[in-house]
Amino acid sequence: MAVIALAGCSGAPGVTTSALALLLSWPLEQGRKMILAECDPDGGAVLHGLLQGTLGDRYGLRNLSVAARKGESGDAFWRQLIDLSSDDGKQESPRDRLLLPGITDPAQAASLVSVWKALAVAFRGIDASQGHDILIDLGRTGAFGPSAVLAEQADAVVVVVRNTLRSLQSAQARVAVLEKRVGDVGLIVINEGPYPAGEVQRVLQVPVVATLPYAPKDAQVLSDGADQPRHFTKSALMKASRTCSALLVQRAAARRARLDPRAAFVGGGEVTRAR
Repeated sequence: MAVIALAGCSGAPGVTTSALALLLSWPLEQGRKMILAECDPDGGAVLHGLLQGTLGDRYGLRNLSVAARKGESGDAFWRQLIDLSSDDGKQESPRDRLLLPGITDPAQAASLVSVWKALAVAFRGIDASQGHDILIDLGRTGAFGPSAVLAEQADAVVVVVRNTLRSLQSAQARVAVLEKRVGDVGLIVINEGPYPAGEVQRVLQVPVVATLPYAPKDAQVLSDGADQPRHFTKSALMKASRTCSALLVQRAAARRARLDPRAAFVGGGEVTRAR
């Protein structure tokens, strides 16, 4: 299906919150899974945000680096995933929306230099052999440095920005560098400010793929584990996220087809062991 990397800039544009909204609203066919991997070298946010520290730091990227040193990488990836599947009685298979938590201390990023490339290969393998979708949260800095291989190997790279002057100014240089490095960069715009999508595209010189509403109360459910309001799944944020998900899948498929026409039919990528 698709491997999609989300990146951000300075000023907390909402990459992780957007990624979680996409994870929980992603359209899934029977037997398919959606995996969100927190690969922000500055540290993940979900364990102590949405999950409120209930799982400690027992799961996540740090354990993958330990497994790699022991030569036990095989199924280690799958053992680190946390199930965030909805329990709403709908006909979704269990464990279909999964999270790989990020590191809890930025100092741990030094031990992941060899893990990033292995993860990039594993993500392509899971996509090719299982047909699952992978969403990579690169945070503000993960699209650069050693972890940049994740963006380079993704089917699509999308930068999350707010349509405010401060956010657009901070995004300009990073978007330009990413466009030169990986090409076909797109934008998800958090609609907080006054600038319409056309103006955002003109300033940043890359297309707006989708727009998400600025909805602080709904966003706090995902970013900080706040109590869900009634009908949260039908909120403007989650409805827009479902639309955004479909647009991202289309964009990833189109880019993959352009780069490798056979990929549209056989999945492309390098197959690794997956369950």
